[in-house]
Amino acid sequence: MPRYPLPFRFLPTAIARGLIVCAITLPLAACGGDDDDAPATPPVTAPETPIVTPPVVVPPETTPPVTQPPVTETPAPEPEQPQPEPEPEPEVPVEATPQTISLAFAGRYSAGAFGVSAAEIPAFDPASKRTFIVNAQKGMVDVLNTLDPANPTLIGSIDATSIAPGATVNSVSLRDGIVALAIESAVKTDPGFVAFYRADTLAKLSQVGVGALPDMLTFTPDGKYVLVANEGEPSDDYQIDPEGSVSIIDVSDLNAPTARVAAFTPFNSKAAELRAAGVRIFGPNATVAQDVEPEYIAVSADSRTAWVALQENNALARIDIGSATVTAISALGFKDHGLEANALDASDEPVGINISTFAGVKGMYMPDAIASYAVGGKTYLVTANEGDARAWGEDNPDYFGGFDASKGFVEEFRVKHLVHRSGFDRRRGDDLPPQLRALAAGALLNPDVFAYCGAKPGDPGKCRDDDVLGRLNVTWTMGYRQDASGNPVMFNAAGAQDASGDRLMYDALYAFGGRSFSIRDEDGALVWDSGEQFERYLAGDTCKVGPNRDIDCKLYFNSGHDEGDAQDSRSDAKGPEPEGVALGKIGNKTFAFIGLERMGGIMVYDVTNPTAPTFVDYYNTRSDWTTADPSTVLSTAGDLGPEGLTFVSAAQSPTGSALLIVGNEVSGTTAVYNIAQTIAP
Repeated sequence: MPRYPLPFRFLPTAIARGLIVCAITLPLAACGGDDDDAPATPPVTAPETPIVTPPVVVPPETTPPVTQPPVTETPAPEPEQPQPEPEPEPEVPVEATPQTISLAFAGRYSAGAFGVSAAEIPAFDPASKRTFIVNAQKGMVDVLNTLDPANPTLIGSIDATSIAPGATVNSVSLRDGIVALAIESAVKTDPGFVAFYRADTLAKLSQVGVGALPDMLTFTPDGKYVLVANEGEPSDDYQIDPEGSVSIIDVSDLNAPTARVAAFTPFNSKAAELRAAGVRIFGPNATVAQDVEPEYIAVSADSRTAWVALQENNALARIDIGSATVTAISALGFKDHGLEANALDASDEPVGINISTFAGVKGMYMPDAIASYAVGGKTYLVTANEGDARAWGEDNPDYFGGFDASKGFVEEFRVKHLVHRSGFDRRRGDDLPPQLRALAAGALLNPDVFAYCGAKPGDPGKCRDDDVLGRLNVTWTMGYRQDASGNPVMFNAAGAQDASGDRLMYDALYAFGGRSFSIRDEDGALVWDSGEQFERYLAGDTCKVGPNRDIDCKLYFNSGHDEGDAQDSRSDAKGPEPEGVALGKIGNKTFAFIGLERMGGIMVYDVTNPTAPTFVDYYNTRSDWTTADPSTVLSTAGDLGPEGLTFVSAAQSPTGSALLIVGNEVSGTTAVYNIAQTIAP
């Protein structure tokens, strides 16, 4: 339908249209002026009673009497020339809504480096058609010309050492031709920086100090702020543990940005309350502010609220951007792997696919990347439930070998070692965390919960067998019975409660990650989770991998990203390990693209209805699955270990079609995918 139903000659002129609009909107806003820089405000909802706008009355002009001048001969006026009719305003093209989409390989750039994170986080500049990709190996950002997505080429780089000696780039974000970089100091526990550059010239504009280990960062939708997650990881020996925080940077003047800190220190007095709610606060001698490690940020469409994934804490923080205040920390809960919908493959030995239910095993969602979108005026969060264990000092011989708790902190332990009838000391000097041994001499399984795999008082039965739960990595810091004060309730080796006993009693086992992606509401409550869908699909007959989709997925089910012919090798850990997520709107549909770090490839779901997402596609461009050491065939291996993803809309794409750009940290490749669309007839 045309914008105006009348013929064009009957349309009001631009001035008249302006007066009409001004008259109608006068009670709401002053007419005229440029409001592009005004703060974003929520849409105005009309009240039930109609607004009556008084007419605009233009007073009659009053003029002084005119004295008749002498009559002089004047030339006749020129006949009025007809004015050309103004061009009609162009119609804004409406993007078609696809019935479905699929990914197709377009091209890639290879940094030529394997297993050193030479391609991690991508960002795209629609004006210059450049892709900025974090190259952790060099500590820089590589700049790629992606005008031709089939042939991305390296044209430059941004070196963080100009900010501080030994500094490295962790993440990148881009908006309106401005590149923002999160920069880690040479000593990661020292405060870091955020620096700003022009995307077209790579010229530095400014920098500002932020917290320790700045990682993910993002512009707010209104472009007024940059938010950065200061992860605040501890030193490798866990003797220095900086506070985690979020810096909120005002970029209204890019020559002099200013940062405020949304701190977690007000929650230090609420540690017990947070633990009781399910938030993991467990670092050695850590306050709440030290223990939280902000991982990833999502922002509401109105730029007022941010949500922050606290991955190791299995929690979500909410931040009021205007006041730079953390307003809430919410526990994300646990996934019940005893339910059929949440089944998993819990073992890598013997090799094979065994997706089963396990009562008493809980999954900690522990998302890495998160993203937000709005539906019906509400914000929903999409989370990639990767899982991440604290493992500090594991390569220090003084920690495991010297049994020195001051040299690190490792929380993961295999079930077979945790509940062995002989206790913990058989693993001393190998992989026994000294902090666990300080807690008890051994541990038991609750026979009421784990009776299905043969657990009896004092005896784990077949539960610790390799083909059941024995190989599964879990955290020893949770699941054992505690009293009201949080102290362990002790049992003797026979399985009887005994104050003088030296055994813990595990009522539940907590595994790392959800092996899924989830959708949550503004309060962090679970709306939907993909359950066991990832592993079921990867194990099924219809799933294919390879650029040509001609290799059976199940032959390499739950493979690792740095090894070949490795079916099932990641089942004992975090399975396919979903890590990255990007959202893209095409027409009236919203799609989620989820990167599987270990198995590789991209899962695609239609999340338009947040309560009922549907599977759309899976595409994995790893070419070589059999070579034991993929680094020896790097040029032909394809893409391994997707880390970060960015969606490029058709309107911004150099080809006029939507694209997906993925950084693959293991293969060191930046891959570009076409998003093919099927439009309903």
